[in-house]
Amino acid sequence: MDAELTIMECDESMTKAVEHAIHEFATVRTGKASPALVENMDVHVHSYGSHMKLKQLAMITTPDARLIRIEPFDSSTLQDIDRAIRESRLGLNGSIEGKVIRLPIPALSQERREQMVKMVKQLGEEARVRVRSARRHALETLKAGEKDSSITEDDLHRLEKDVQTMTDKKIAEIDQHVVSKEKEILTV
Repeated sequence: MDAELTIMECDESMTKAVEHAIHEFATVRTGKASPALVENMDVHVHSYGSHMKLKQLAMITTPDARLIRIEPFDSSTLQDIDRAIRESRLGLNGSIEGKVIRLPIPALSQERREQMVKMVKQLGEEARVRVRSARRHALETLKAGEKDSSITEDDLHRLEKDVQTMTDKKIAEIDQHVVSKEKEILTV
């Protein structure tokens, strides 16, 4: 067992958890248009017979702060994209104008903003759980290494402190992103 490899794997897992949380936060609607709201939406394309991400099917732009414009590369996918948007959890309804879908982003009510903040906090907690899971896995691996005498007891204690420091840093980073997104949502 290589202790340094275990620490590197733990750091990588924690970093991925933070990056995933940041990506998830980008999909939370804040009242202003952003391509990130829809670009990773799964669209079942009947003519292709498969699921694809919206960003693979269309050019997504934001001509102004309250509008997302979706222009499919292949106009035969227009109806599939429109259906995927209507069925998504975003609660948005687009309008088809020629070969383009215009997706107006309505202003959020205070109640809806509070729901979005709860969702962001839940996503943050899920990310913290993933970070703690990476910590637990690393600590178990290190303790197993100490049992089979590949690391000393002193090394184990030092490495446990390193893992805890890394965990605290990543959780603080997640908390910072949660607060930032919360502020963004509550800004009218």
